[in-house]
Amino acid sequence: MPHGLESLSTYAIVIIGFALVFDFLNGFHDAANSIATVVSTRVLTPGFAVLWAAFFNFIAVFVLGVAVAKTVGKGIILSEAVNNHVLLSALVGAIAWNLLTWWLGLPTSSSHALIGGLVGAALCHGGPHAIIMPGLTKTAAFIVVAPFMGMFLAWSITIATSWIFRNAAPARVDRLFRRLQLVSAAAYSLGHGGNDAQKTMGVISLLLFTTGAIDHFFVPTWVAVVCGIAIALGTLTGGWRIVHTLGARVTKLVPFGGFCAETAGAISLFLATHLGIPVSTTHTITGAIVGVGATRRLSAVRWGIAGKIVWAWVLTIPAAAAVAAVTFYVSSFFGG
Repeated sequence: MPHGLESLSTYAIVIIGFALVFDFLNGFHDAANSIATVVSTRVLTPGFAVLWAAFFNFIAVFVLGVAVAKTVGKGIILSEAVNNHVLLSALVGAIAWNLLTWWLGLPTSSSHALIGGLVGAALCHGGPHAIIMPGLTKTAAFIVVAPFMGMFLAWSITIATSWIFRNAAPARVDRLFRRLQLVSAAAYSLGHGGNDAQKTMGVISLLLFTTGAIDHFFVPTWVAVVCGIAIALGTLTGGWRIVHTLGARVTKLVPFGGFCAETAGAISLFLATHLGIPVSTTHTITGAIVGVGATRRLSAVRWGIAGKIVWAWVLTIPAAAAVAAVTFYVSSFFGG
């Protein structure tokens, strides 16, 4: 039996199930982040694109470490303020928000939905002192930093690459970047799997620690593996409503632009994951796509669609926190 599972209650095992459902929905909801550009540029068919993305989502578990999992598990809320009701409520809040925004076709952040859920439930259980403000502030700051980082990097890479290939024949450039986009899509999917799967690893490891199943906080190997599998399976199912929003409605992309957007997004995610910052892969790739579109002309970006996306970003943490708070009181009432 995997380390730590033998001593868990049925309730705790149910919470692990909810965590893996969240992880699956994270991949499902955020499949657009990994494949929207490569599908919209017709470099890969949707079927091959999700297989490509899912593979790199999974192997990220073995490549990018667990710094983000440690931040989520012990850097957002105090472990002393955590019980089973808190973790279940956080996951329900995040899952509910993910399903709503998927239905609406909005590319919001699964990561911030989870953070909002944790904060809302912890506030109900332990009050303001349950929140580790430096960790929450750092995460909240990247709601703004991540898309602007992606936008600036994409804009810079697009300008630089355009200059390098300024005298090349358009047909040759298109053929080259169709091949290069396979590499950039793989790199972005690696960053997506690395940053996002670790958030669920952090929650499950926190559960194991607070229930005494493990004697100190760390991420057991089996937790990392099952979280990698769950997010990869979610990516395989795809979230096609959001693929359409990101891949076609924000701005029109060609392989050259898709490569620049994915490369910028991958660099941003690798940096954030190395620093242990749970960023939104959705915010990052959306900012990168906007950055590519803005190099042509500002009107190439459909700012009305971008504005709706930003409003969904702003609402994510408080909305997920509110659902988590309601769930906490209900589960506490019935569960004691």
